Amino acid sequence: MEKRSFFFQGDKLLLPADFPDSQINEGLPEEFAKYFENPDFFEIPAIDEIPASVAASSSPSSVIRAVSILPEAALPENWRVIPVRQILAMFSAEAPDGNPGRILRACHIAQWRQDSRFCGSCGAQNNDVQGQAQRLCPRCGRSEFPRICPAVIIIITDNEDRILLAHNKRFKNRVYSHISGFNEAGETLEATVAREIREEVNVEVTDIEYVKSQPWPFPCSLMVGFKARYSSETLRPDGDEIDDAGWFSRDNLPELPGNGSLSRFLINQWLKGAL
Repeated sequence: MEKRSFFFQGDKLLLPADFPDSQINEGLPEEFAKYFENPDFFEIPAIDEIPASVAASSSPSSVIRAVSILPEAALPENWRVIPVRQILAMFSAEAPDGNPGRILRACHIAQWRQDSRFCGSCGAQNNDVQGQAQRLCPRCGRSEFPRICPAVIIIITDNEDRILLAHNKRFKNRVYSHISGFNEAGETLEATVAREIREEVNVEVTDIEYVKSQPWPFPCSLMVGFKARYSSETLRPDGDEIDDAGWFSRDNLPELPGNGSLSRFLINQWLKGAL
């Protein structure tokens, strides 16, 4: 049985230049690891007894593992790098073949393994726990699991059937997206929704409802999608994170996030009249 693996360097997938995009979900033959120094091999632990490491387009006996490559390692000649965010667009809701969940999970765990090589309490080198996404310190006994940071993303509508979209200063282009932000300790997700909207665009909302979630390993988030209705106050970007925001109708939309993201899913649902 040929072993196949996803090769990661941070949140980027590594592939030979001539490897077809249509086979990305199958992984690479594990023998390709010979091109790298000190590759970190690991199996992707199953979730709820469903093997996350089995490729949808491979035979049932073809098990995929993952390989984490050190950030400073140089790429072999004629290899390419694909950001995992970009791969998401290949597995949009309209695409019938494949599921990005296994790649997202593998990417998340690969990054966690690089960050968890040493115990955060005493500094000793951690040991793996067989069959689990877990590491255990041999000195002080501290357990470590992949960190998951919940963040909210909200589609906000008003009584004129428009949506509120904003441009974040961190965006590298003129894409407009939803208000989003991380959940704070001791805070409900609904409270995070109201606070982030208030802080970033000075708007109050009502009718906050959960819609859908998406793993987002950039590096360790879980995006939780909500919808909300505009209630009051004048729209005003905070100037720190958000430098522009506005209300948009279906026939007057700005540049939007790419397919495959939860942000675009929420917009597409609104365009269909489902939100």
